[in-house]
Amino acid sequence: MLEFMMWAFVFLFGICIGSFLNVCIYRMGREESVVRPGSHCPNCKKPIRPKDNIPLLSYILLRGRCRDCGQRISARYFFVELITGLLFLALYYRFGLSIQGLAYCLLVSGLIIATFVDFDFRIIPDEVSVGGIITGLVISFILPSLHNAPTHLLGLFKSFLGVLVGGGILWLLGCLGDFIFKKESMGGGDVKLLAMIGAFLGWQIALLSLPVASLVGAVVGVIIKLKTKESVIAFGPYLALGAVICIFWSEKILKFFFYL
Repeated sequence: MLEFMMWAFVFLFGICIGSFLNVCIYRMGREESVVRPGSHCPNCKKPIRPKDNIPLLSYILLRGRCRDCGQRISARYFFVELITGLLFLALYYRFGLSIQGLAYCLLVSGLIIATFVDFDFRIIPDEVSVGGIITGLVISFILPSLHNAPTHLLGLFKSFLGVLVGGGILWLLGCLGDFIFKKESMGGGDVKLLAMIGAFLGWQIALLSLPVASLVGAVVGVIIKLKTKESVIAFGPYLALGAVICIFWSEKILKFFFYL
């Protein structure tokens, strides 16, 4: 019974965080404050009542529409809350109620914001990437076990190395792509995002996230190309997905590559 209550608490906590992430996604891309004004309908600007701001449940009860103007609300709001709750549950299952698990919850929250802002605006806010780098460095110093380091300074060093390697390799690949294609091939936001991933996960996982992200991005890119003729895709979401995959399955992926 206690374990069930913990699972329920983690999921409820996750969807509440997801509700706040929705605010960040909508406002950061428009360079608006995430604090003021309070939650409101994007169409009629009416404040959202507390009873209409319950994660998941309010969207279902209102059938995806604003109570005041009847304008349809994007299903993304529901999806972001749900995926945040499920990812928090998965992290709890993998790491338990630990500081490491909480650190990864923080990382995943930043990756969710970066993903959907990049989808909409083709940018990754510095508040997420640069703020995430600083946060990752600080947490790695306080919690060196995040990088399996025996001392605080070594934890900080491994995190800093993750920033340099993660951001550096993508910057070099971007420079190579610019030279070959004679145009910008990699955005600075993507470089900082992989640096943030390296700050939390270390240089090995940051490097592993890159081919995983490239593989998924290539498949999706081909599908988009066939359907819309669009040849440019946002790469940040696939870096985020690659990082999440590696958090849970990095050892199995490495064993698979070594087997090949």
